[in-house]
Amino acid sequence: MEAPPEHCPGVESQDAGKASACAGCPNQNLCATGQAAGAKDAYISVVTERLRDVRHKLLVLSGKGGVGKSTMTYLLTRTMAQARPESNFSVLDIDICGPSQPRVFGVADEQVHQSGSGWSPVYVDENLSVMSIGFLLGSPDDAIIWRGPKKNGMIKQFLGDVDWGELDWLIVDTPPGTSDEHLSAVSFLENSRNGLAAVIVSTPQELSLLDVRKEINFCRKLRIPIVGVVENMAGFVCPSCTKESTIFPAKSGGAEKMAQDMEIPFLGRIPLDPKLARCCDQGKDFLAEHPESSAVKASQDITQKIFKYFEGSS
Repeated sequence: MEAPPEHCPGVESQDAGKASACAGCPNQNLCATGQAAGAKDAYISVVTERLRDVRHKLLVLSGKGGVGKSTMTYLLTRTMAQARPESNFSVLDIDICGPSQPRVFGVADEQVHQSGSGWSPVYVDENLSVMSIGFLLGSPDDAIIWRGPKKNGMIKQFLGDVDWGELDWLIVDTPPGTSDEHLSAVSFLENSRNGLAAVIVSTPQELSLLDVRKEINFCRKLRIPIVGVVENMAGFVCPSCTKESTIFPAKSGGAEKMAQDMEIPFLGRIPLDPKLARCCDQGKDFLAEHPESSAVKASQDITQKIFKYFEGSS
């Protein structure tokens, strides 16, 4: 099958192959006869088989850009991998247009290797690996100018063509919003929902909370369990005196009040620490560099709650 049109109604729709957007599409006859749906179902089976030995799948979501979601993915994964050295962790970066995980984990110069069993993720530590389109670009400055169907195809390849092996945790770093990438990932995880849940990242400002509320409703509509909400940039840690001050006042009560109103757990607050930003830029292990940081202690508390959630739901 070739890529569908930009406004494709979807293979499950009654308008599949019949809508005005389908005119001229090379897949029009397949969709009209239901064969495209069969192809999609077949690939769901491929993804299900690939993820058969992945115990837990954690989506890191946020309806708002710029809240530090990729940094939070890095910090939580580092903390989880340190807390459970006997477990295997992998990060899947599906932010196709803005892949950042190769840099923050310090493996930006590595390349993905392909074997008969598929692509192999790049290893950061013995129990931690990363997969991202960033490894497939000729230069980190290359712009990815793709429409939705091509991005969805890349996500499909990541889920179905990567040799994940036996994993305890697959942590998925997503782009902001509730768009194609999210729908594609959830669609292909349809038969792999056991052990699937989401952590939602916000900052204290009401502008961020407005979009995060939409993300929570997105999860509810797609029946994705929510572990809870993390409030990032909850305070600023001075790099000299380590004193913490508020730079984003939570005038409406912040993420904790929002979580209470929407009846989901509040996992904790992570302060804005310039040392964390510096480690991400340099690809260093923040936990090893600054083990006494308040951000590390907060992350350790949050990850214990994540572990407890999954252990209680398994």
